Amino acid sequence: MTLGTGWYLRRLSRMGPREVGGRVGDAVRRRRWRSAPPSAPGVTGARFTAVLPAGAVAAVPPDAVKRLVAEADRLMAGHAEYFGVPRDDLADPDWWFDPKTGRRAPGGYAFDVPYRDEDAAGDIKQIWEPSRHQYLTVLAAAYAVTGNERYAERVAEHLRSWWSANAPLRGVHWISGIELGIRLLSWVWIRRLLDGWPGAPALFEDNPVARKQVWHHQRWLAGFPSRGSSANNHAVAEAAGQFAAACAFGWFPSSARWRDDALRSLERHLRGNTFLSGLNRELATEYHGLVLELGLAAVAEADAAGVPVPATVRLVLLRMTDALAAVVDDRLRPPRQGDADDGHGLVVDGAGTDRWASLLATGDAVFGALPWWPTVTGTDVRTPLLAALIRPYAKEGTGPAVARPANRPAHFADAGLTVLRGPGGIWCRCDGGPHGFLSIAAHAHADALSMEVRHDGVDVLADPGTFCYHGQPEWRRYFRSTLGHNTLELDGADQSVSGGPFLWTRHARSRVLAVDTSDAEVSRWCAEHDGYGASVHRRRVELRAETREVRVVDEVRGPRRAVRLAFHLGPAVAADLEDHRAVLTWRRDGEERGAVLDLPGELSWRAHRGETDPPLGWYSPGFGRKEPATTLIGTGFTDAAREFTTVLGFRDR
Repeated sequence: MTLGTGWYLRRLSRMGPREVGGRVGDAVRRRRWRSAPPSAPGVTGARFTAVLPAGAVAAVPPDAVKRLVAEADRLMAGHAEYFGVPRDDLADPDWWFDPKTGRRAPGGYAFDVPYRDEDAAGDIKQIWEPSRHQYLTVLAAAYAVTGNERYAERVAEHLRSWWSANAPLRGVHWISGIELGIRLLSWVWIRRLLDGWPGAPALFEDNPVARKQVWHHQRWLAGFPSRGSSANNHAVAEAAGQFAAACAFGWFPSSARWRDDALRSLERHLRGNTFLSGLNRELATEYHGLVLELGLAAVAEADAAGVPVPATVRLVLLRMTDALAAVVDDRLRPPRQGDADDGHGLVVDGAGTDRWASLLATGDAVFGALPWWPTVTGTDVRTPLLAALIRPYAKEGTGPAVARPANRPAHFADAGLTVLRGPGGIWCRCDGGPHGFLSIAAHAHADALSMEVRHDGVDVLADPGTFCYHGQPEWRRYFRSTLGHNTLELDGADQSVSGGPFLWTRHARSRVLAVDTSDAEVSRWCAEHDGYGASVHRRRVELRAETREVRVVDEVRGPRRAVRLAFHLGPAVAADLEDHRAVLTWRRDGEERGAVLDLPGELSWRAHRGETDPPLGWYSPGFGRKEPATTLIGTGFTDAAREFTTVLGFRDR
């Protein structure tokens, strides 16, 4: 997918004067570095002291070790999967090859590589992901818990291969700051986890090639920070990686300045990316997880190096952790909202480790769980390692006194997110918040007033997910469209106007009108948005505990408009639609469950599943993956009724 002149003009229109000036400076610097790249200074006497405390590795639970070693052995055999594409070439990877398209990214000066053009460079995320080196942190962790040197030797072999193939400023891996930041964080942890291996110093601090790579990564991040309308999770990743490297690899004349600048940037962007309620401002749940992981990893480096951290950093991470504990369902799954690309900040665990349970376990170790937090029963490798480095929040001097929620929050006013809960694991997420973050709202979907409903962790009314970013524009449009969410569309248009990939030029404005979760029998939510100009869409949701039903009333005020009302079912849910009633069935833990969905009779209803022209009836369980799922679409006109009522009633087991 090649971006035309129009996209760049629209993108420019979303920038302020300061951002434009900064980007002009970036362009000048790129041109200068082409002919006169910066030169790394010589270093003598480099040492690595940011090691794990004694006993940290021994604290990893046995079942987490078992999963980790199984994953490491799979990687040693060359097997991995990235975004739904299996790979069997990881024993000796080609760092520029995309197995999805079979293409290899072109070389040359990094900023000349057409990385957004899949025909020229392949699927860029397939190429970038292995070079985050998070699979190498897994291998290094396997060495740490087993002492088996074959894992360490493979890590060393791959790092030397990568450094040889990716000279500074050459090729596809020197384009995006988030990639450099996460890669630096991986290198810090690789060195830490390999500390008991005799070859570790020769691989890192005694290796001029490694030192040169570390220096150039940090110099790049200092020169090309994400700016203005792009200062989202990328800015956090850049600052966290820069800070971690400057603390752990503080071998250079600029290290102290880079560390201090990165810490200021991290503090600013953590606050900027997070509502006071603790939810991520991008309103994209996976980026909440990414930013929280990055922030915790950065604090671990600070505490390991004895670097004071502003109290606001720990406070933001505390609020983020409490917010995550508040919004997850009974199976510890958070909302599926906005973009999701399976990005992680720090990976040291094997397959099957629950990301959200891991974050809550770390939160418990660092901040302390509140009485209303859900119980976490799973184990992981990362929590005991981070907890060994991070000073507990309650320790004197590590965090300010703050009033944490006495009861589980249900409504996050600044984020416009509300969770209604009912008996038997009924969980209903209602969206009445901002369209997205910053002027471009890059990771937003056109999902105003959308909702998700789960029963005991099973998606019943589902958010379909993301699936892709680049290369498949028709699928990108579908998964972030209004029709691709459980909400109402008018005249075939999205509520917010897309200007192209990662760019929205007009944002629907939503406002929550009423929330009442104080009544144990009936919880209520009401919101509206202005995305349709002369028409206003208002939605009311009630969750009735006694009857175990969710009642949804959609009201449209304004001129006559064509209506499409969508309800996307989870992939485990089968639907038998007759007229305007759908009988839903699924299985959970070997038992059959069910519900009845009574749909507005004023609309004509049809079930869609796995359609491709145009896309309709799909669910994406993760980036790059999709599977057919049933979508119920009701069509009609607003003059048939001003209100459309839907009732989802759960049957007894």
